Amino acid sequence: MSPELLLAFVLFAFVTSVTPGPNNMMLLASGVNFGVRRSLPHMLGISLGFMVLVIAVGLGLGELFRLYPPLYAALRYIGAAYLLYLAWKISHAGAPQGNDGSNAKPFTLLQAAAFQWVNPKAWIMAIGAITTYTPQENFLVNVVLIAALFALVNCPSVGLWTVAGSFLRRWLDNPRVLRLFNVGMALLLVASLYPILTDFH
Repeated sequence: MSPELLLAFVLFAFVTSVTPGPNNMMLLASGVNFGVRRSLPHMLGISLGFMVLVIAVGLGLGELFRLYPPLYAALRYIGAAYLLYLAWKISHAGAPQGNDGSNAKPFTLLQAAAFQWVNPKAWIMAIGAITTYTPQENFLVNVVLIAALFALVNCPSVGLWTVAGSFLRRWLDNPRVLRLFNVGMALLLVASLYPILTDFH
């Protein structure tokens, strides 16, 4: 991979990772409700799960969806339904660290990694990375390189949202204000579905 292509890819990885989407909306809410330390498995799960997804797309899963579009359409509907379920859970989250007696827990590493497979934005990012930035020469090596670089850029990028959420905690001590925040995050999560599902062809 040439230095120019590498720089362009790192910029692509940063912009697509740091801009609003399902992962970042959930991490912002997690930062508010659980803090940075308890949200670390969620952050790492996103990056590791996405790395595996990029490798899978590079190894041919993306081509399978191109050949059989109904499979991808089904994935989008499943992903959208799951995002709506997560939005409902966020809107009903309790006070930070369960101070209201709720059993709310942050995502585990495996839950966050598995979520990437039904996250429409993650699929768009993975397909874009493979089709646009992966040189054909030594393709398999480049797929692994692209996936690893994406994970390295992705983790601190999404982490910014968790940190932002943790800074908001002090202003959200009031359960009523926290409730409004969580409902707002849930609505933003639902809104994040619209451009993702309409822009991809």
